[in-house]
This record gives sequence, C-alpha cells and structure tokens, in this order.
Amino acid sequence: MNDLATVRDHIAASAKLARRPLAEITLIAVSKTRSVVQIESLIAAGQRDFGENRVQEAAEKWPALRAAYPDVRLHMIGQLQSNKATDAVALFDMIHSLDRRSLLDALSVAATKAGRFPACFVQVNVGQEEQKGGVAPADLGDFITAVRASPLPFAGLMCIPPAELEPAPFFAFLSELARRHDVVGSSGGLSMGMSADYEIAVKLGATHVRVGSALFS
Repeated sequence: MNDLATVRDHIAASAKLARRPLAEITLIAVSKTRSVVQIESLIAAGQRDFGENRVQEAAEKWPALRAAYPDVRLHMIGQLQSNKATDAVALFDMIHSLDRRSLLDALSVAATKAGRFPACFVQVNVGQEEQKGGVAPADLGDFITAVRASPLPFAGLMCIPPAELEPAPFFAFLSELARRHDVVGSSGGLSMGMSADYEIAVKLGATHVRVGSALFS
C-alpha cells in the first residue's frame, strides 16, 4: 500500500471511530521542499489539496502545476508576511495562518484589487507561546468579528500545538473555542493535525489535516 493510501485509510478509521462523515475531512499534502515530480506522483494518485509554507517556493513551483492541473487546490499553511499579501492572494485558494489585523488589512486590499478572495483560517496560539504566531484565545472573538466583516471568506480556526506536549488537549481546546464562537458546521472548519498527530486531530474535530512526511517517506 502506498503512503497516500495508508494516510487515507488512517483518516477513514479515525473518522469512523469519531462517528464523523469522511467527506467533511480534507487531506492537505504538505509539499514544501518537495519536487514537481514528487507532487505530480500524488496528483496522479488522486490527491488534489496541497500546502506550502513559503510564498516564494510556491511561486516557483505552482503556476505551471496549476496550469497543468486546474482542479488542484493550494493552501498557504506557513506564516505569512503582510508584504507578501498580493502574491499570496494570486497563488493560494486558502490561507491557514491569518493571525493579526495588519495581515487581514493587507489581504483584504490585495483580494479586492485582484478580484480573488481566498478563504482564510484564523490561526490561534493555543499554547500561548511567545515565539509562535496566532491570535491569543482571549482576543479571538474580536478578531473573528473583523474577519467576518472583511471581504475574505472566513474558513474557520487553525492551530499548531506546542511541539513538546501531548497535542490532544490543544486540539480539544480549539474545538471548544470553535463552539464558543459559533465556528462549526457551515460556519467554518478546524485546520489541525500534522503527520505525527493527524489521527488524533480527526477524532477531535479536524476538517483539514496538514500531512507532509507521512506522505513523502
């Protein structure tokens, strides 16, 4: 069984245990540092959602790939600088790392000018780590209100738990924040879970999991 099939099977098993419809879970293949040949092998196997961490790397690889495979969806999953907003709007279908008002303003201006409006997840700093991006949980309500008032579609909430700690409590916390702020169902999803913990994330409500090394072993 290939890596993609294995990951899909694990997602399906986790969804079944959580009594969740498999259709509400999107697998994002994290293709940062991966070659076009590696990416095309996953596309040939049916994968359609891909994630990149850096605007510059995405700009080098993806315009030609998207021309060849127009049904592929590209996700920005890394930290995004406000001065890259115009390029990000042009490249990505979804942005998972919206975490501050200045970036919201820059993306809104760029999207309005381009007439292209990528849906945005609000990144939440669930571990309240000083070195990590994300909106503080206490500030989340006001920030969600600002995003919903902007021209950008609000996609939901995203988190990256502290690397050295068990992720489950942080995924549960993000799910609770989603309920608290009416970010559930048609109102938005949860982008959480990576190669080491995506099965746990699915059991705790993830709608988008970002998997890299488990797909490209």
